[in-house]
Amino acid sequence: MPQVRAEVWVGVPPSTAFAVSQTQGEVRLRWDPFIRAQRLIDADRPATGVHTFTRARLGPAMVSRYVSYRPPTSVGMTMEKGPWFFASFGGGWRFTPEERGGVAGTRAVWKYTWTTRPAWLSPVADRVGCLLLGREIRARIDAWARACSDPVVLAACAAGDD
Repeated sequence: MPQVRAEVWVGVPPSTAFAVSQTQGEVRLRWDPFIRAQRLIDADRPATGVHTFTRARLGPAMVSRYVSYRPPTSVGMTMEKGPWFFASFGGGWRFTPEERGGVAGTRAVWKYTWTTRPAWLSPVADRVGCLLLGREIRARIDAWARACSDPVVLAACAAGDD
């Protein structure tokens, strides 16, 4: 099963890092370069079992389900319905306390795994997926890292306005 991974360190505690990653609405659109629209389907707050509708900026849409939601350490999702070329898709984001240069912060590691269809096309499709999804996950985690120092995003997280 192909996988892409991205990692970054931010100078905020895991609780803040996690909160930024789970912002919704306009706050999420402020920082997340991947999405054009996103909403929870069957809840007001993210939680294990909750479904999310996401439309990518490039057009494809996906309904996913939180398979884990463990603030402030990790979140995982799996695709329930999505683009025809994915037989399966999942993502996981982990947040670990880590000090660097005497500064307390968080190491974030994000991963996507998938299988493509039709299966006979996967040797080529998986290589293309690694290139495209690898670029996307790196851009996304870098944007999230910038959001962890954005006063507007941080204020919304502190106020619970995510």
